[in-house]
Amino acid sequence: MTEKLILWGRKSSCNVQKTLWALQELDLAHEHIDIGGVHGGLDDPAYRALNPNGLVPTLQDGDLTVWESHAIVRYLAGAYGQDSLWHADPRRRALVDQWTDWTATTFQPAWINLFWLSVRTPPEQHDKLAIAEAYAKTLAAMTLLDRQLANHAFIANDALSYADIVAGVAMFRWFTMANERPAMPALEAWYGRLQQREAFRSAVMISYQELVGRLEF
Repeated sequence: MTEKLILWGRKSSCNVQKTLWALQELDLAHEHIDIGGVHGGLDDPAYRALNPNGLVPTLQDGDLTVWESHAIVRYLAGAYGQDSLWHADPRRRALVDQWTDWTATTFQPAWINLFWLSVRTPPEQHDKLAIAEAYAKTLAAMTLLDRQLANHAFIANDALSYADIVAGVAMFRWFTMANERPAMPALEAWYGRLQQREAFRSAVMISYQELVGRLEF
């Protein structure tokens, strides 16, 4: 570990937002380098040497380089969040990991697909059937989250964990996209609690206007 943390990635990327939120939640000083999207640079050999996938985010911590947003957030929690985002008890941490992996395998693929189809795709190219299918999958995942949050202040327990970070980045877009949102009291209350956190407001509640109607990045 080092005092010099470097984050690579555009701020409008939901995966970069997870890392930014974790960094700010843990009050970690870091350098942020914009790359990808309107900034370009993902195919630069120097960046590909850090991240062979040519995607964002990438985190450097001294001689350690980590890519994949959930791996980065877990690393930051374990390395710097022992008294907050990370649980030493494997039983408690298993629940956090369970919801973190569920976000990767089920929740994010659903809502990101809906976002791409209904926001990033130009209106004249909208596929109503595909949008309806993506909406149904997203709604099913949101409903599951709502049921879980009916018994907990946060996803895995009653304290913020990295499971909330990786799933919570979806909330700002869900509540600002032009789609129907059935009442989900527990989910809405959770979103309200997230909005009370300065790190969430700073890292996640930012305009995604540059993505509207754009498929190329």
